[in-house]
Amino acid sequence: MKATLLPVYFASGMDAEYREQVLRLREFLRNEAEITDPVPLGNVVPGVDALLFPQVLGEAYRSVAAIQAYRLPVLIVTSPFGTMNMWDWEIVTYLKAQGLSVFAPYSLELTKTIVRALALKRHAQGAKFLVFQDNPGEGMQAEIFKRFFWWEEECRKNIAETFGIEVVVKSFRELAQKAQGIPDAAASAEWQQWDIPVAGVPERSLWSAVKMYLALREELEKHENVLGMGINCLNESFFSDTTPCLAWDMLFERYGILWACEADILSLLTECLMYFPFRAPVMMTNIYPFLMGEAALRHERIERFPDVPEPEHHALLAHCGYFGIVPRPFAQSFCVRRKVLRIVDENAIALDARLPEGSVTLVKLHPSCKKMVAAWGNLEGYVQYPGSDCENGALLRVRDGYRLVEGLYSHHVCLLGGARIPELRSVARVFGLELEEL
Repeated sequence: MKATLLPVYFASGMDAEYREQVLRLREFLRNEAEITDPVPLGNVVPGVDALLFPQVLGEAYRSVAAIQAYRLPVLIVTSPFGTMNMWDWEIVTYLKAQGLSVFAPYSLELTKTIVRALALKRHAQGAKFLVFQDNPGEGMQAEIFKRFFWWEEECRKNIAETFGIEVVVKSFRELAQKAQGIPDAAASAEWQQWDIPVAGVPERSLWSAVKMYLALREELEKHENVLGMGINCLNESFFSDTTPCLAWDMLFERYGILWACEADILSLLTECLMYFPFRAPVMMTNIYPFLMGEAALRHERIERFPDVPEPEHHALLAHCGYFGIVPRPFAQSFCVRRKVLRIVDENAIALDARLPEGSVTLVKLHPSCKKMVAAWGNLEGYVQYPGSDCENGALLRVRDGYRLVEGLYSHHVCLLGGARIPELRSVARVFGLELEEL
């Protein structure tokens, strides 16, 4: 997944500095972009994701019409360090004032992030999400699951229109039957190829989890350009004797496939918008702001939140008994354990995994697919409530709990490792999204 960048130069031509910068950028961005041969401003090359200015001069003020004619983002990377030069600010300001989409990164990592976002934008056109569900909302805990927008046809339409991603819906019932029909010997042979920590999980449960991975892998191999997969695993849990948690970790590790718990395709798309540009840890989970009080506590079957200063600016993060699905490449600790939730089969499993403590960014795509919300957070530690639906959850601090509650789009949020809001502004602009910052 690489972007194609077109270096352009002004009528005055290319000098030695320009040529050296092109060579430099090809090296800096060797994993992120294909940089074509430079052309004079005005020459058109098909299949390009952005114009690249390795050098900008005063001629830019008199060349706006030629730049606008491309109808492409403009990337200004003029310093020997893979960033813009400080003396380019006036030109950048002028070009932005003319309505051009201009990116002038201040760090090499931001340059790479922007280019990876451009690559994702192109790659998403014609890409697929595979989701497995039959009658979403009609199964377990219907009073909760009937409320979710991500199962609506309008949601799939918004994703297709804005990002070009097709949501392919397949039967969970048939997938589960296929998984259960796989011989134990096949699951055992596959498991021997992995070294994954397990605690207290019976062999039958483990084999069922591996069989789900094998069934999902077979479905994956039938399609091209699949970015992510999801299953209505809780609401229609009666179809299966296991949960797909372990399969999501294995598919990510082996194939780079992102996952959607409960077939939440808005969270899945949010993960794509975070992972592919940033190549940083991502996950999805439930958020329980302390301000929500008993409404949050009762759902997790716990009596009280942890005692902390300023509880109004804290939240508990928990999903399916633990923190949530954190693939092993991102995890500080990781273990496969027996299931916790009562609505899944007794044979099912769950993942007990943790991200490193420290700064994270909360992100979620709006149902309209026209904007995202983002908030700074800090993982302060992990808390345990034995016998509850939160055997191991995360304690999150945010800057303003009141604004968070008012501004959240969903109980499902996605976490991106690190304090990333400044860089998210650029990623949002690549996709034409408004970024709401809480």
